[in-house]
Amino acid sequence: MASEIRVNKIINRSGLSTVTFTDDGAIVSGIVSATVYTGSGANLTNLPAGNLSGSLPAINAANLTNIPAANITGTLPAIDGSALTGVGVGTADSINTSGIVTATAFIPTSGQLSHRNLIINGAMQVAQRSQSVSVTDSVRGYQTLDRFEYNTHGTITNVMTMEQSSDSPDGFSNSLKFSTTTADASLTGTQSNYLTTELEGQDLQQLAYGTSSAKSFTLSFYVKGTITGTYVVWFYAPDTGKALTKYYTISSANTWERKTITVAGDTASAIANDNGSGLFTRWILSAGPDYSSGTASTTWATAGLTNANRYVGQTANVAATTSDNWAITGVQLEVGSVATPFEHRSFGDEIARCHRYYQQYTNIMSHGYVPDNGSRSYSHAFTFPVEMRAAPTLTLSNTGSSGGQYVSDGNTIKNITTLNSASNNTKNSEWYPFLSGDLANFRGAYTLSLTSTTYQTTYKFNAEL
Repeated sequence: MASEIRVNKIINRSGLSTVTFTDDGAIVSGIVSATVYTGSGANLTNLPAGNLSGSLPAINAANLTNIPAANITGTLPAIDGSALTGVGVGTADSINTSGIVTATAFIPTSGQLSHRNLIINGAMQVAQRSQSVSVTDSVRGYQTLDRFEYNTHGTITNVMTMEQSSDSPDGFSNSLKFSTTTADASLTGTQSNYLTTELEGQDLQQLAYGTSSAKSFTLSFYVKGTITGTYVVWFYAPDTGKALTKYYTISSANTWERKTITVAGDTASAIANDNGSGLFTRWILSAGPDYSSGTASTTWATAGLTNANRYVGQTANVAATTSDNWAITGVQLEVGSVATPFEHRSFGDEIARCHRYYQQYTNIMSHGYVPDNGSRSYSHAFTFPVEMRAAPTLTLSNTGSSGGQYVSDGNTIKNITTLNSASNNTKNSEWYPFLSGDLANFRGAYTLSLTSTTYQTTYKFNAEL
């Protein structure tokens, strides 16, 4: 038969013997009150929240680990937050605050804050000129995707296909892709290949260059290539006369990788507040020794413009073999030292931005008149849907072997052969075409919009940086 001993109170007095209870199955009933617990906080584990009542004394926060946010209620005393680990807000939780919250950086995980991205056509959506062109030493410049220009140094022998490709990472539909069709594995002298985009100075004033408040900017992009190794991105600010070299690495061949590069602000030199070129961002595809044998400048410096210093450290040559290719998309340049998620814009928004620099149309409807001299018409006018950066140059190209779009005087039609002259400003254009024959003198003339592909004229208005 089990025995039970109940003790109402044990008082420790000098000279009394120690009483020890050895029965591990002791039963305690009723209420046990302790005025102070002096043990280590590390021994407080798995206590139900309902059994903690009243005011707690100061706790060493280093011993509070893995406490779910849902179990923290009421008002807690001041805690040294540096020692809190594993305490956070879960995906189903929210934070309710009042007043102003200051954070070192705010990065949205979905959606975006608008107008962060200074790059135009960074998702490679717009290709007004062409979707694919074979670029060479003589075919370069703006050829396919708007706002991205292929160019070279020296006399190159390699040939590449530059195209708008559907090969792209998740969340994108297009990329700009270079594929080598004629290789050059041994670059000499200044032979180099590169891709550039430029930004207007007036769009960069938020960087506050030339002041003590000059800000950093961060470039981010997705890249995929067959050649692993080190690649150079070269930045140039024409108004400051300075340049610098930065690097990224393709770690895995034929794999989309996201890269970020941060550039510190220049407190010494300002970028002009005008419509000229304020910043070049240039991705190097290959670099000859004359452009890579010096000492790279990784901060803004005039030495960064020295040819030998520009592309130092470039190990990859995308033109080395006919198996080589390189693609880029999701290009974003934003103020600050944090690369936020890519700012996706609608196609309509993106093409309107591109129209500031280049507009291309086929068979524009226009009115003019026939002068008293033969085979021409005058004063055909067109108003641009988007004001252009500067007065553009106009070039015409005809589809038909005998000429392009027809011009009529109401009785006779003749087709456009070449451009006589043009008078353009940022908002509209007036042009004078030569025709394949005479129309009636002093009559009105108008261009016809035909569905036939035999007689078409493409009007190209160029105001690129």
